[in-house]
Amino acid sequence: MATLAQPAGPFALGTFSAQDGDPFPGLLAQERVLDLSSALDWAPSGLRAVLEGWEETLPVLRSLADDDTLDWRPLEDLRVHAPIEPRQIFQSGANYRQHVIDLEVAHRSPDDPRTVEEARAEIAAVMDRRAAEDLPYVFIGLPSAVTGPYDDVVLPAWAQQPDWELELAAVIAKPAHRVSVEEALEYVAGYTIANDLTDRATVFRRDMKAIGTDWLRSKNAPGFTPLGPWLVPAESVADPGDLRVTLKLNGETMQDESTKDMLFGVARLVSYASQSARLLPGDLVLTGSPAGNGIHWGRLLRDGDVMEGSITGLGVQRTRCVAEASA
Repeated sequence: MATLAQPAGPFALGTFSAQDGDPFPGLLAQERVLDLSSALDWAPSGLRAVLEGWEETLPVLRSLADDDTLDWRPLEDLRVHAPIEPRQIFQSGANYRQHVIDLEVAHRSPDDPRTVEEARAEIAAVMDRRAAEDLPYVFIGLPSAVTGPYDDVVLPAWAQQPDWELELAAVIAKPAHRVSVEEALEYVAGYTIANDLTDRATVFRRDMKAIGTDWLRSKNAPGFTPLGPWLVPAESVADPGDLRVTLKLNGETMQDESTKDMLFGVARLVSYASQSARLLPGDLVLTGSPAGNGIHWGRLLRDGDVMEGSITGLGVQRTRCVAEASA
């Protein structure tokens, strides 16, 4: 198993299994795990069931984390899966100022008359206007793209420019529909790490430019959303707007930015998504990725690459890229 980092707070939640056993929802405290499917009277089948009773269950979890008499298992003996199986994934695009500037420059047409400085200035003005008008950009991802935090990621043969996008993900605690910005964080159970992989070559529809982006093809291959390792309760995350997002590729730091660079914070994103959709317990709200993607560096993912992603207090995920076998 990859080297693990202790999450913030007295405990975190996850999904675990013995090497040959079925996954179970677990409580992680001091590098040991308690099986919640047997520790809780109502025997939840998965972590999403725990979240569906979050307000009532949270005080119980606090008590369990301090109880040394229970049947704890060493974390090192267990396999770590994606912490949650969401029904819906809400993804935010163009939400980090520097990242958007970098992408705009990278995707300029060869005949674009603007200088690099002019392009940067123009997109900065666009972002300022978006922030003032309170218009985040949110789209839908597929739960089938989720994989574990230490699982291999298969790069499809058709993906010409597979790229990384490490992101803070908020996990919804209770149904949220048309909630205000002021109350939005009351609907967040906690936070985890997501790597929202993207094939840059298929983001834009070249056959029908008026349609714009093709998120289905570019972002939703199986395993394109490594998730976890933990769900850290919101009460243990002092400020989701001030966390460090870091991704290393083969040991070299590629992304290293604070969530302070987000145009729209967690509360604004949750509220915005809830104006159109009904968010459900266990759903994910991904908050966008900071500067430092492969398209910026001119170095995309390839067979054998190892990505290590961390966010302050949320642990570390480590995934290896494997090229799809030829048919």
